[in-house]
Amino acid sequence: MWTGVFPAVTTKFTTDDRLDHAEMERCFSLQMEAGCDGIIVCGSLGEGPMLSPDEKIEVLKTAQKIAGKKPVLLTVNEAGTREATSIARRAAKEGANGLMVVPSPIYHTNAEETVAALRAVAEAGDLPVMIYSNRLAYRVDVTVDQMEELASDKRFVAIKESSDDIRRPTEIINRLGSRYDLFTGVDNLAFEALSVGAIGWVAGLVTAFPRETVAVYQLMKQGRREEALAIYRWFRPLLDLDVSTYLVQNIKLAEVFAINTNDRVRMPRMPLSGERRKTVEKIVKDALAVRPTLPQF
Repeated sequence: MWTGVFPAVTTKFTTDDRLDHAEMERCFSLQMEAGCDGIIVCGSLGEGPMLSPDEKIEVLKTAQKIAGKKPVLLTVNEAGTREATSIARRAAKEGANGLMVVPSPIYHTNAEETVAALRAVAEAGDLPVMIYSNRLAYRVDVTVDQMEELASDKRFVAIKESSDDIRRPTEIINRLGSRYDLFTGVDNLAFEALSVGAIGWVAGLVTAFPRETVAVYQLMKQGRREEALAIYRWFRPLLDLDVSTYLVQNIKLAEVFAINTNDRVRMPRMPLSGERRKTVEKIVKDALAVRPTLPQF
């Protein structure tokens, strides 16, 4: 159902901490022009937990305006299942193409609770669901056993696999075949995951470097592994910025230099400063200085 590069887009704010829809439209358009295949809004990179339910729906509508016929997914990452089911219903009412659902980031559910909560959200929204499994960031591992348990519900269509274990994609495929659209969700494991069967990439640094991200994906899809690998090796220091407590600030700072936007974040986050900012600036500027010429694909 879903395949390709789905940017986990950043949320843009004005200087007085309101949603900057005009800047989001511009930035989202860069993703579509580069050939991305969908958009995911209000996730961790989109500072979803810091957005009100109304703001999430506003961001969804802005993405829909830009994406056209391409799918737009809303991230459901509420602490409580009651709130998660509520936003799922609202997303469905507003025409979202699907949901990316995270187990509660506050209460670390056991296996039974995880499955029950995911089912509740899927039933409430009655939309296609991408299960977001990220045991490092959210402390809950949606395991292959749980994926198999959920497979009887056709609303669960995809997995964003972010366990940080490159063995996991093969385990999913060996157990479940093509039952789920398998996306990698860790930028600096993307080449490896695409090599072993992932058919999609929920990407982070794509917001700053959309054409390079699409190039890696498309070249891998065409079997042009060495060309993809050359770009990926250049890309790796940038992709490593996605795997950090400061991923939002890192990527927004990369966007400053790559697509001429701002790095405003919503508190308690604050823009990078001091040595940390200097380090990230150097990584981005060094990469831009030797930016590769992309092949045709």
